[in-house]
Amino acid sequence: MKHYPFILFYLFCNVFIYAFQGSFWVYLFCFFAFSAVVVWGAFAIELGYFVNSITHKRTKTKEIALTFDDGPTEFTPLFLDQLKEHQIKATFFCIGKQIEKYPEIFQRIIAEGHIIGNHTFSHSNSTGFLSASKMTEEIEKCDTIIQKTGNIKTDLYRPPFGVTNPNIARAIKNTHKQSIGWNVRSLDTIIDDEKRIYKRITTGLKKGSIVLLHDTSQKTYNVLADLLVFLKDQKYSTFTVDSITNSKKK
Repeated sequence: MKHYPFILFYLFCNVFIYAFQGSFWVYLFCFFAFSAVVVWGAFAIELGYFVNSITHKRTKTKEIALTFDDGPTEFTPLFLDQLKEHQIKATFFCIGKQIEKYPEIFQRIIAEGHIIGNHTFSHSNSTGFLSASKMTEEIEKCDTIIQKTGNIKTDLYRPPFGVTNPNIARAIKNTHKQSIGWNVRSLDTIIDDEKRIYKRITTGLKKGSIVLLHDTSQKTYNVLADLLVFLKDQKYSTFTVDSITNSKKK
């Protein structure tokens, strides 16, 4: 875990308390400040505070990874059509209950050469409050459905909402997963304006970027269509996330 900035902050708090003779208000300030930093670490996956997540690829090549969360859905075939037309392979982090709902679409994702990642069974809104055993169950249940429906296994895992904490870290370790984050977040589930989403992605791209998208709406499909044209014009190639984890195993 990349705790160094937080350790420095903790030491700063101790110095601050000592300098101001440890009054009640100083302790209270440091408590809330440190709590805020820990919460920040839980929600900012790129910090690697609780879990070391892959958020980009170290490369000198002009290449990026497209990743899609929360599918499969009724919109996923549209995304697959676009990717096939442009001969691009992506990484899909699938929810177990969505696989159960759309097994044929899930099988198509695999058949067309895309990579599958685990995104828990239910993608619960209370993910950050679940016990380690419950989180382990969520991941394992999704793994079972992936194996049953697609006859594959995956060691890739993306935490719902990008939230991490000690219980999630333990569940990832228990299930032998590699946490996958991102360094370009489209916010396509929050922003309604397609132009704003497109601009957010294209201005944030760097060599080796991992882009977070969702194959859950017509809006994001429209953005993807424009984004694929942009990548071609700017001579970006693409990679799938497993290429990073596979290279680390060698």
